[in-house]
Amino acid sequence: MEHSARRKFLKNSLLLAAIPAIAPLDIFAFDQKKSEDGTNAPPFVFAQIPLPYAFDALAPHIDAVTMEIHYTKHHATYVKNVNEAIKAENLDFKNAYDFFSQSSKLSAKAKNNGGGVWNHNFFWDSMSPTPSAPSAKLKAAIDKSFGSLDQFKEQFTKAAIGQFGSGWAWLINDRGNLKIVGTANQDNPLMDTALVRGTPLLAIDVWEHAYYLKYQNKRPDYVAAWWNVVNWSQVSKRLV
Repeated sequence: MEHSARRKFLKNSLLLAAIPAIAPLDIFAFDQKKSEDGTNAPPFVFAQIPLPYAFDALAPHIDAVTMEIHYTKHHATYVKNVNEAIKAENLDFKNAYDFFSQSSKLSAKAKNNGGGVWNHNFFWDSMSPTPSAPSAKLKAAIDKSFGSLDQFKEQFTKAAIGQFGSGWAWLINDRGNLKIVGTANQDNPLMDTALVRGTPLLAIDVWEHAYYLKYQNKRPDYVAAWWNVVNWSQVSKRLV
């Protein structure tokens, strides 16, 4: 019994050591479900954050109709579906990080819709109608990893446009190194199935429903317009 417990402890220690330094707590702030006494209330369920701005606030770059449909239909459906899966499958996780760190063990319904909820919460929080600029710390990290802010934008744009089919482009912090990665469907860099894991700093949704009403099949035009609404203040806060 003692040997079995020791093996389990060592196994868990190795698994934790293999996980990158991910997740400053603020990127999960909208995922914490609290009980009346202020503690985390099990089981964890996903929730849709209130949109931080009006549906038309990002126009003309992102139109009001697209925002409303995207938020009230697509995003809301992910919330409904993942919480159905959590209940039906008796899933018990502490938070979204715990959920995603075991995504390889989840059903397709739980994983895909959980990713859909979190990714969109992160996406809404990554945009703002108020212009901002990267902090000095973020600018220095971008310069170090990509050469300059313009070169970063060029590489990120290429990744977003080149993401085949539905998916996302991300800027992540991988142990102090900033990287650009793409994920298919509703996957994200927090999942244990991700090819490259790290702390998300910025993301763009390149599913067609994110831009098709205004830009039709012109994804490059959507990505170019999106740079005008990036919430650099929020992105800067995520770099720790």
